[in-house]
Amino acid sequence: MPEPVPRVPFIAANWKMNKTIADTREYVPALLGQLDVGHAAQVALCVPFTDLASAVELTGDSEVIVLAQNMHQEEAGAFTGEISARMLLELGVHGAVLGHSERRRDFGETDRALQEKVPAALAAGLTPVLCVGETEEEREAGETQRKLRHQVQEALLHVDEDRLADVVVAYEPIWAIGTGRVASPDQAQEAIAFIRALVGDRSKAAAAEVRVIYGGSVSSENAAEILAQPDVDGALVGGASLDAQEFAKIVAAAP
Repeated sequence: MPEPVPRVPFIAANWKMNKTIADTREYVPALLGQLDVGHAAQVALCVPFTDLASAVELTGDSEVIVLAQNMHQEEAGAFTGEISARMLLELGVHGAVLGHSERRRDFGETDRALQEKVPAALAAGLTPVLCVGETEEEREAGETQRKLRHQVQEALLHVDEDRLADVVVAYEPIWAIGTGRVASPDQAQEAIAFIRALVGDRSKAAAAEVRVIYGGSVSSENAAEILAQPDVDGALVGGASLDAQEFAKIVAAAP
């Protein structure tokens, strides 16, 4: 039986609705200048649609990749305000964040839509970063595993077994996003190990290779402890990623 492919840490900056093109032109060179040569992680910048072209240009032939913060599942059509995988590919974008809790909460993103978006991204050659996570009420009610099981199984339903490991799954407890509260290393490990087991229900080989990362008030102060957990393969970083120096420190914390 072949040895599983080592999981390269995945550290992604999610700028959310922040930074103009001018800001991007300042940030990217500053970040590239602070990343250690030969750092262990794959680094991604998840930027607003207006910043994508500039971010792709500025990252150039570096190892930093650029992701969109959303995409539509259809190639084209009457979907005002949406962006397709084909449009992202034309810009040189490498992937897309899908199902972020803010998209679910504020813009009605559904698990049914993600059933279509995740395989559409894969079919186009993009890396989907699938976000899942529970609310504070669900955690307090002991519903964390039920919620994660539903979200993961629904979103990956139409993904072929041989493509499961190409998805990056981001566990983002909603109660820790933008609140300054952080899941303890044990909480992050427990939830992410459970997500890996859910993938393992479909394919044990994919479960050994799929990268499952943590998102929720990650900073340079807590990153090392979280990233040291055996099943945590990286981080989706929000507010702390807006500062290039701070984000570089988080990248450096990857084992």
